[in-house]
Amino acid sequence: MTDGAAGQASGNAAGGASYAAAGVDIDAGERAVELFAPHAKRATRPEVMGGLGGFAGLFSLKGDYREPVLAASSDGVGTKLAVAQAMGIHDTVGRDLVAMVVDDLVVCGAQPLFLQDYIAVGKVIPEMVADIVKGIADGCVDAGCALLGGETAEHPGVMEDTHYDISATGVGVVEADSILGPDRVRPGDVAIAMGSSGLHSNGYSLARKVLLEWGHLDLGGHVEEFERTLGEELLEPTRIYAKDCLALAAETEVRTFAHITGGGLADNLGRVIPTGLEAVLERRSWTPAPIFSLIAQRGRVERAEMERTFNMGVGMVAIVAPEDTDRAQAILTARHVDNWVLGSIKRADSAEKGSAELVGDHSRF
Repeated sequence: MTDGAAGQASGNAAGGASYAAAGVDIDAGERAVELFAPHAKRATRPEVMGGLGGFAGLFSLKGDYREPVLAASSDGVGTKLAVAQAMGIHDTVGRDLVAMVVDDLVVCGAQPLFLQDYIAVGKVIPEMVADIVKGIADGCVDAGCALLGGETAEHPGVMEDTHYDISATGVGVVEADSILGPDRVRPGDVAIAMGSSGLHSNGYSLARKVLLEWGHLDLGGHVEEFERTLGEELLEPTRIYAKDCLALAAETEVRTFAHITGGGLADNLGRVIPTGLEAVLERRSWTPAPIFSLIAQRGRVERAEMERTFNMGVGMVAIVAPEDTDRAQAILTARHVDNWVLGSIKRADSAEKGSAELVGDHSRF
């Protein structure tokens, strides 16, 4: 071979090319499995059949289901990973990954059953991969689902050695007659907000540009408003609402949920509002956390852009029957979920598709 890189990809005794010299270290991959296996084993359920190492994960649908419907969701973490990689902290983003997947599943009332992850790395660094899987396992335990399996792929020459991307697919189950959705929403229903833990896993491209590239802020620098470093604030894991939502649906008349991710509050809530209705949401009902005002001020980001990009402090919304408002809030409060009445559902002036509108102003922002 005359190609320089290929010509240097030699490393076995006979002087020929080897997979390791080309950048893929099978031994390191096996060591990574040894390190993360104890974490993966923590995230299980009685329905899991077999163990790690098979070509496919097996999960038995046990239980007294009448007409079970499977729900599936896939997602990733996005450029929040760049912050984790810059700080060398890898054991929290796995929780973000689980949250982004399972909190989509519960919107329709599905109980998360299991999750499978995909980790792409420039170079398998066993300890780093184990930290990522630890976070995923922690998230699965919090969500009540099993980490059924996954894949770690080494991509030399495509990604830098310490860079990685992660994604996952989750599967849940819900009874056919219990599926939540827009068809259940009625005029007079109440929208209850569940507070976010920060930026969650959306808007990091804008946040990094404003705070790190333009503002030249130090990830390790202490920020008085946060009472911790900027990096710690940005790496705060996405809240996992799965068990909270399921508890709410079991004890109150929940019409549907809306997971507030990319697109913001109005766009995501609008997805679960039926034609002819609109959700009117009061900004004065809450004050966004300091991280949002810091981004808005440092980047001179207009309110409309902030609200389309970030969750602004609302991670999940439950739409409930008006008579169950107090009960729903009591359940969430008992579960230590910050919550408040965000607005209500009204008939729209037109018969166009459902929508959500933010009105008024935050008392402080």
